[in-house]
Amino acid sequence: MAYRAEPPDGGWGWMVVLSAFFQSALVFGVLRSFGVFFVEFVAAFEEPAARVSWIASIGIAVQQFGSPVGSALSTKFGPRPVVMTGGILAALGMLLASFATSLTHLYLSIGLLSGSGWALTFTPTLACLSRYFSRRRSLATGLALTGVGLSSFAFAPLFQWLLNHYAWRGALLLVSALSLHLVACGALLRPLSLAEDPVVGGPGAQITSLLRHGPFLRYTVALTLINTGYFIPYVHLVAHLRDLGWDPLPAAFLLSVAAISDLVGRVASGWLGDAVPGPVARLLMLWTTLTGVILALYPVAEAPTGLVALTVAYGFTSGALTPVAFSVLPELVGTGKIYCGLGLVQMVESIGGLLGAPLSGYLRDVTGNYTASFVVAGTFLLAGSGVLITLPHFFCFSAPTSRPQDHVTEALDTKVPLPEEGLGED
Repeated sequence: MAYRAEPPDGGWGWMVVLSAFFQSALVFGVLRSFGVFFVEFVAAFEEPAARVSWIASIGIAVQQFGSPVGSALSTKFGPRPVVMTGGILAALGMLLASFATSLTHLYLSIGLLSGSGWALTFTPTLACLSRYFSRRRSLATGLALTGVGLSSFAFAPLFQWLLNHYAWRGALLLVSALSLHLVACGALLRPLSLAEDPVVGGPGAQITSLLRHGPFLRYTVALTLINTGYFIPYVHLVAHLRDLGWDPLPAAFLLSVAAISDLVGRVASGWLGDAVPGPVARLLMLWTTLTGVILALYPVAEAPTGLVALTVAYGFTSGALTPVAFSVLPELVGTGKIYCGLGLVQMVESIGGLLGAPLSGYLRDVTGNYTASFVVAGTFLLAGSGVLITLPHFFCFSAPTSRPQDHVTEALDTKVPLPEEGLGED
């Protein structure tokens, strides 16, 4: 494939956005709506909330911890076959989970097997998308990740309806059929070679460089703290509302309300990330701080009106922080290292995804309610906001956003001979 001097900011990249849209829906849309199954698993296996919480936590952790594997395989074989293989694994895990007779079976099927499939799909697709866009990267990422909001809006009541009519085993069979569509999403991916690629070296050299990169390491710590509290409402909000006396269907529908607000937040934040000058990390810090404050306020609200208002606000701010979180990384390390960089970030932040929900469930078992769970979740996000302030140029308000790949491209004009044929081809 011919080298391009810079990302095309369009072209087949919009098909990659479409693929990422459906993949985000079929990965994180399912994960966010899995709280509907939480109450069913507690009743079916007669286990405490902390142990049941490990199902989603293991899935999130494996998806993120296995991301470097997906990144390395995509670097060698391209993202298309890797993502298609991940779709098969994700569907197989849900299929086997429908035959589970213990929580251990669910840990292995949904947590390990489906989580491995998600690891091979999400990170390679987002990295591929980042390579297609530069000036419109935040908007493209925001549009791609709106799939999470739309699917959460649809999946939460859909899963509850499936549980009411087919019980949890039949519902998991149908979720398996949905997950198989990840294979079609992977077929849409087309790898792109950029002029920066020969300079950054192979995966080993890239990883060594990233591990010595102070801003990258601080950013990884920040995302790990954010990830610890980020998923708590999607795992335990339905159970919290059930404790307050809500019926199952209205409680599940409130997740759909958050999903609509999430959708608006992603698009608005993606547009702002490209329109506002300066580092995108400032927007990320803003949305993360607001999300943390909202989570800490959840125990205060008991009236339906207050809970709905907080859920709408949480959906918007938590959705808004996602596209800019992915846009900050190329600014720090460049598009040439985006596969390895995104894989490492996802691997380390899996610690937060692994511990967040079980910690929340443990606090629920100890205290008898979810007050401490939501307060601690909000504290983790506020701590992550504090780390973001230490990133380079955070307080620079006059200079435009610095993109490392631009400087690398300038150097390539004299240091790397590029093939003359097909320089403008996709």
